[in-house]
Formats: sequence, structure tokens, C-alpha cells
Amino acid sequence: MQYVTFGKTGEQVSAMCLGTMMFGDRCDEAESDRILGAALDHGVSFIDTAAMYGDGLTETILGRILKGQRERVFLATKVHKGIDARSITESIDESLTRLQVDYVDLYLIHWPVEGMRPLEVMDALHQVVRSGKARFVGCCNYPAWLLAHSNAIAERHGWPALVCNQIPYNLIERGVEVEILPQALAEQIAITVYRPLLIGLLAGKYQPGGGLPADSRAQTDPRIAAWLAKYGDSIRAFNTYAADCGLHPSQLAIAWLQHQPGVTASIVGASALVQLEPTLAAFDVDLSPEQVRAVSALFDTEVKEEAGGKFPALRRQTDLAALL
Repeated sequence: MQYVTFGKTGEQVSAMCLGTMMFGDRCDEAESDRILGAALDHGVSFIDTAAMYGDGLTETILGRILKGQRERVFLATKVHKGIDARSITESIDESLTRLQVDYVDLYLIHWPVEGMRPLEVMDALHQVVRSGKARFVGCCNYPAWLLAHSNAIAERHGWPALVCNQIPYNLIERGVEVEILPQALAEQIAITVYRPLLIGLLAGKYQPGGGLPADSRAQTDPRIAAWLAKYGDSIRAFNTYAADCGLHPSQLAIAWLQHQPGVTASIVGASALVQLEPTLAAFDVDLSPEQVRAVSALFDTEVKEEAGGKFPALRRQTDLAALL
């Protein structure tokens, strides 16, 4: 397992982050325990959860199966109720109780909302850190301008800055390549990626032209059928390319992500231990620049803009500024 520096924190975490959203949902506590145990045994030290998963059940299960192993992990959870000051401070107390820990390493705003007050948010997060209930704070799904605005507020007041942004990113969802990834590099913002396997579409789980498994998430998530219909040819070519490289599709998808500038860690979840095993090896796969470009070219999903000049490219350019 590779280890990476988590933004400006100086902390070393595993490049694979174990996502726990399936704990208590699509897998019971016993299987959750097996998944966690295998991840820890393979050197995974970064665990991501959220209060909203299973309406708190996921945190409760994680707290029980993580007991006695707290010192082995960098643990992240997210604000649940809302993002006013009271919700932020109440949510962390409830999460700590369910997780059976005194603090989390990373406390995240889960989603920005219309009419939010960044000053109030950053002040409340400051109170959480000052009370010792979280070591660092961050966000999920923030556009680049909102993250920069929030951190400017924090800097003015001497409060903790948002150290990471958790975002969806994969071979089909590539909008974050515009400004978010360049910002992350320039400002040393850790980027953690969710949906790296596009809900199984990049893991060989669903075959273009084939039926949808009766016990799969495709039965309740309409995005799977829609994406499969729209990108079926690309997915088929991707699976073939992975086989030609001697890789499982999930290994190629994650390796491609880990070779993208600005990406810190990929969040990998599983509802069964057998799903986790192929992805553990993905973080040791080294792709050549030519292979990265070839994989990218399989999907016509790069964000396109009509322009008579260079501005679109500048918004994606990760080496525009000399970094300290």
C-alpha cells in the first residue's frame, strides 16, 4: 500500500481510503468486520464514514468493529443535520458517541447548501477543533471559489483552514479537472475521490448489453442503467484494455485516478470482502504516461468548451503557477 501526505497537514495516510457507506446497508456487521480487517491488514490507514449513512447505523457499526484499533487509522466523518453552527457542533458530539472515540482526525462539511453562511460555518468548525473533537476540518463537493472563500475567512480570523475537498471523480465524471484540481495543487488541498469505480460500472460488475444483476445496486439506482446505455462502448473497450494490461477493470480505473495530478486518495467501498480484494492491489499499479492517455481517450468525457482563445485550457492547467 502506498502512503501519501494529506495536504498541508503533514499526516501520512494510505492512498486507499476505505469507504464505509455499505456497512449496515448492503452488508451486515460481521461482513463489515471482515472488510475492515482485510483493509487494515493490507496497510489501509484512512477510513471515511458519515453520520447520514444508515441514519447513524454505519457509524455505530464502525465504532464497534474499530474498538481497540483507533490508533491505527486516520478517521473522517461528516456533518449530518445542516451546516448552521448548532448543527455542526451537535453533529460531532453524536458522531463521537456512535463511533466510541474521543475525536476524529477529519470532520467534513458534507454538502454546501443555498444561502449558507461561510463565516458561521468556519467559526463553528473552529470551535470543534478548539474543543479537541477533530484534528482537522474539510469539505465535500465544494466548488473551488467556495473553498477559497472559506479559507480566506479562516485566515483572517486565525481559524483552522479546510484541508481537503472530497469530490466525485472517475473516467466519466471529469468536471473537477476544471479549476478544482489545479486549485488543490496550488494550495495543497488534499483531494479525496468518491465514486472512483462509478458505482461498479468501471469494476466489470455490469456488462454493456447484458442484464442488470437482480441483487445489485442497479435495481434501485437509475444512474447505472443510464450510464451503461450512454457509455457502453467505452466501458466495453475499457474492460478489454484492462485485460490486455493484465489488470482487473477496477485496478485500472483506480490506477488512472491515482495518476491524475492533485488526487490524494481514492475512497473504495465494498459490500463484500470479495469486492475489496482486487482494488487493494490497484494502489501499487504503475501506469506509463502513454497508458494514462490511452485510458483517458477511451471515454469522450473530458469537459469541452467553445472558445476562440486559451482560457478553457488555463482553467485546467495544473502547472500554471510555480509551487512552493
